[in-house]
Amino acid sequence: MTHHHGAGAGGRLLATAVVLAAVAAYLAGAARLRGRGDAWPRHRDLSFAAGGALIAVAADGTLPGGPFTVHMLQHLLAGMAAPVLLVPARPLTLALRALRPGGPPRRALLAAARSAPARWLTFPPVAAVLDMGGLWLMYRTPLLAAAHRHPALHALLHVHIVAAGLLFTFAVCQLDPVRHRRGLPLRAVTLLLAGAAHAALAKSLYAAPPPGTAYGLSDLRTAARLMYYGGDLVELALAAVLAASWYARAARAAGRPIRTGPPPPSQAGPRRLRPEGAGGEGG
Repeated sequence: MTHHHGAGAGGRLLATAVVLAAVAAYLAGAARLRGRGDAWPRHRDLSFAAGGALIAVAADGTLPGGPFTVHMLQHLLAGMAAPVLLVPARPLTLALRALRPGGPPRRALLAAARSAPARWLTFPPVAAVLDMGGLWLMYRTPLLAAAHRHPALHALLHVHIVAAGLLFTFAVCQLDPVRHRRGLPLRAVTLLLAGAAHAALAKSLYAAPPPGTAYGLSDLRTAARLMYYGGDLVELALAAVLAASWYARAARAAGRPIRTGPPPPSQAGPRRLRPEGAGGEGG
């Protein structure tokens, strides 16, 4: 995504096209739900479109600042801020509701979401290691310097930044339907520890550049400050999402009547758990 020689105009156009296609598919799915009379909050449309826009801006590579500052802005926009907008839009829930019930695409998507690999990848500590561990590997080894010389590696690193950021945010928020839901304490502690690891990495970059690179001192320190304070802001936003989902779930639980016997005849029959699919946590 950066403006280094390894990222040509073709790669930027491809990234932008993928993002636009994803946003268009999301909006089409939301329109399909509303067209058949189902509810789907419009603020989720805006949230998903805004997240896609941040990735497109990062992919464009014309952000202000020195080369490492631009790289860090892209990391913050595409790998941290965009996932906080994309994940609360609940794209998996939307896809499962919009696809034809019983159809092969829906069955395949549901099977993938509830598979053993998905269960482990969305275990919050695993997702945190993949996300933060990847950043430490990129910035504290010669990997970033090698990416400047090899366009394919350069592109792969940026794909990892976005994918790992999405996975971590998905694992911490757990708003979409997953088979094995993790408790709020585990997710909150994981977020806290990941934030500490991100801050420590930013401080290390303030003191020393990634091995094998030759960024100017001013560029290096501006990028490190962006990483430190920008990371704090995104982590506060994630904490707010966690708090809001906990409050919504607690409010639903408090409002649910307690039954000690079988349901009355008017309520007999199949029970629908939640209108948004299994596992949703509100708004």
